[in-house]
Amino acid sequence: MIAEPSPAPDTSQKENDGQEATAPASAVQNGGCVKNPSNLTPKERKKVREQCENVRKKNILRRKRSSQPENDEDEIEEVVEAVTLFEVVSLGKVAMQSVVDDWIEAYKEDRDLALLDLINFFIQCSGCQGMVTAEMYQSLHSSDILKKMIEKFDEEDEGYPIVKPGPHWKKFKANFCEFTAVLIQQCQYSILYDGYLMNTITSLLSGLTGSVVRAFRHTSTLAAMKLVTALVSVIQNLDVSIHNAQQLYEVEKNRTPEGETGPRLDELDRKRKECQQKPVEIENMMNALFKGTFVRRYRDVIPEIRIVCIEEMGSWLKLYPNMFLNDCYLKYVGWMLYDKQAEVRLKCLQGLRGLYEHKELIFKMGLFNTRFKSRIVSMTTDKEPEVAVEAMKLVMHCGNTVSSEECEAMYHFVYATYRPLAVVAGELLCKRLFCLPPGEEEAPHFKKKNKFVYSFRRLKKLILFFLNHGFHKHVTYLVDSLWDWEDGLLRDWECLTNLLRNKSMRKEEAFTDAQETVLVEIIAAAVRQTVEGHPPVGRGGRKVLTAKERKSQMEECARMTEHFIVVLPELLAKYSSDIEKVTNFLQIPQYYNLNVYVTGRLEKYLDALLKEMKELVHRHSDLNILEACSKVYSVFCNEQLEIFPIVSEARHQLIEEMVKDFYQLLDDFFQEVCTNRAFILLCDLLIVLSHQGVDEDEDFALLKFLPDHDLQAKMIQFVKDHVFGEISKYSHRLDSIYRKRVILAEYCKLIAYNVVEMMTAVEIYKHYMPTYHDFGDIIKETINRTRHNDRIESARTLIVCLQEHIESSANFASIKELARRFSLTFGWDQMNSRESIAMIHKEGIDFAFHGDSQDIDYYLPPNLTFLVIIIYSCCLIVVLDLLYHKTMVKNMKVSLIFPLIISYSKMIFDYIRSP
Repeated sequence: MIAEPSPAPDTSQKENDGQEATAPASAVQNGGCVKNPSNLTPKERKKVREQCENVRKKNILRRKRSSQPENDEDEIEEVVEAVTLFEVVSLGKVAMQSVVDDWIEAYKEDRDLALLDLINFFIQCSGCQGMVTAEMYQSLHSSDILKKMIEKFDEEDEGYPIVKPGPHWKKFKANFCEFTAVLIQQCQYSILYDGYLMNTITSLLSGLTGSVVRAFRHTSTLAAMKLVTALVSVIQNLDVSIHNAQQLYEVEKNRTPEGETGPRLDELDRKRKECQQKPVEIENMMNALFKGTFVRRYRDVIPEIRIVCIEEMGSWLKLYPNMFLNDCYLKYVGWMLYDKQAEVRLKCLQGLRGLYEHKELIFKMGLFNTRFKSRIVSMTTDKEPEVAVEAMKLVMHCGNTVSSEECEAMYHFVYATYRPLAVVAGELLCKRLFCLPPGEEEAPHFKKKNKFVYSFRRLKKLILFFLNHGFHKHVTYLVDSLWDWEDGLLRDWECLTNLLRNKSMRKEEAFTDAQETVLVEIIAAAVRQTVEGHPPVGRGGRKVLTAKERKSQMEECARMTEHFIVVLPELLAKYSSDIEKVTNFLQIPQYYNLNVYVTGRLEKYLDALLKEMKELVHRHSDLNILEACSKVYSVFCNEQLEIFPIVSEARHQLIEEMVKDFYQLLDDFFQEVCTNRAFILLCDLLIVLSHQGVDEDEDFALLKFLPDHDLQAKMIQFVKDHVFGEISKYSHRLDSIYRKRVILAEYCKLIAYNVVEMMTAVEIYKHYMPTYHDFGDIIKETINRTRHNDRIESARTLIVCLQEHIESSANFASIKELARRFSLTFGWDQMNSRESIAMIHKEGIDFAFHGDSQDIDYYLPPNLTFLVIIIYSCCLIVVLDLLYHKTMVKNMKVSLIFPLIISYSKMIFDYIRSP
């Protein structure tokens, strides 16, 4: 069983907590990096120090000679003390193989001193300013040396070499990793198996990984993990050596007489056994590094260290499954799937994907699959989209390990906003949905021979998936997710359209109406994807295509256009009564390469398309179809296209027929009983048609329409009958008032927008007072809107309204109240209303004194009382305008001056004398 990691505390989990870090006991075994000083005499110590300096000098000279001419020995001597192994690797000017070869030669001469140089290399790569001297190497214990190195750290330094930003340090990290790999690679033929080198390196790195200093832990862990990876490569190469040694031994053994041996056979047998023993030794080295570094650091508090451990573990599992593909190692990857750091989880999934891509390895992971399969499946919903994508890729390679029910729960990701996740889900859907059960797979020759049947089966599965799951209603996103994985099915235009045109299919195989609708949506979405070449809204920006991709896209667009130019008129005719299908079909011509009509000599199909569109416009009143038709005309009516004259003529004829039909509808409208709904539609239509731009297009200028006097009279009569004329016991119900308000508001819009003559408002203003509580706000707003359009004409409608009231012998008190309400609509700004008020007074005086009388000298003016109405209608009048009215009053004959005239004149003179 795989057990959970124990919660035992790790003292190195805290940064710089002041605790003393000691190397494990194994660090001083088998000739560790720090020798016991009691084993050496003073004379031996002195000899070691002298040899140390000589070897260091020789080592540095070799490195300099490899990068400089031989005649520069004087210069080499000057800088010999300034060069170290760390500096050589940091500069990166010398090949790592040369650096390692020089170090191996130094190791063969004196391994202790060469290892001292290597120890300082790892110390300095950690960012420590100190160096382990020969005296410290011989006299101090490993823990004491580590303490001294910790004291040499610069507290103000924010980073250490392998994490510092900038191109120089990134290159250094690459050189550092390369050095550790080349070190093992070059040592495998000589000193790797001496039992001293790897024990010393393992002891050193194990001690550093237990340090409280992050730099030591991170650098040593990286080095240890890279060393294990290099050892894995070595053990892979040994398989070839073992095989060759075994073959040579077998050949020689066959040559030697039975029962006899010879020196050559003995030598080959010895080499064979040595080769067979080497993998065991290397596995022991890897185990020592794994237990001394990985096991202690895979749960480090620093995520970068955890990432290093898991990333290299993934490489080991893939490269050397014979050792690592067992529960003892896999459990660490499974535990780290729960890591709180997204990058760690991502590295775990990437490492596992390298295993699951090889089906023969999946069967060796039975316990791991049982324990962690549910976690992998749940990671497809990870909050980090990159992790979710990688989890989806891993599930896709799990084969039968993940059940069909678990896969179906992930299919809805084809509608995800994050496109990489949607695309991977599309790949999973294609592989799981389109595959047949074992034993029912179709041979390649069947797919080619029965292409229609093969495509029909796959499309029907896809359509049923869309209808049955009901995750989303946008086919566009489904098509985008499957675009890269459907093996050209969505771009097989002939097959897609034949499924709609074919009438010979058996009844049980035929598409239902709902399935046909989805198929039409898929076709429209596939056409859009082919031409535009970028994801739908919400899935990122436009994709930048290469020249080759752009050329391929243009060729596919031309092929699509050639096909649908021929087929689309037939499909429109077949489904002309289906609004949803026709709307989707009309999206397709908007993506045509319209030059194909001329280059392919397909003008007859253009006529067929225009004919079908005209029939659709006459047949349907659905807004979606009419809008789609208008977009097609807009795209086709490009003056730079050669087909423009044909399309323009067809559009002109269509508009003429529509205008003719419109006039006929108007006549029929008033010949029949007019309903409220019809009246509202007529008002809205008149507003639209009356504001068409005459100068924009001569075809659309035909649609401009203003109602004549006859139509205006009928409409105002309708308002009078259905708003002000209906009197019943239900007239004051809320629904009845609401219906009347709608009718009145629709007609008042025509007045406000100058669709009908402003003077028709007189018939509405007459009912201002009787219907004030129900319609007063609408009438008042109409007065304000008309005054904004034309102040003089608006004021004239008010005075005419009052005049018609006087002539109709209406109640005088009600007329005065109506005049007062009209006066309130002018507000207090006299200058803005000056001309309007002056016109009211002038028109009022003319009406009061002239009226129907031919001679005001001998007959009493019939409308003289109108002067009082004027006083109530607008008493505010500018002084300059009053002088004009005062002159008119003074020129009247004295015989006609009676109280009404006196009252009006007094009002004028009092207003002039007022301050």
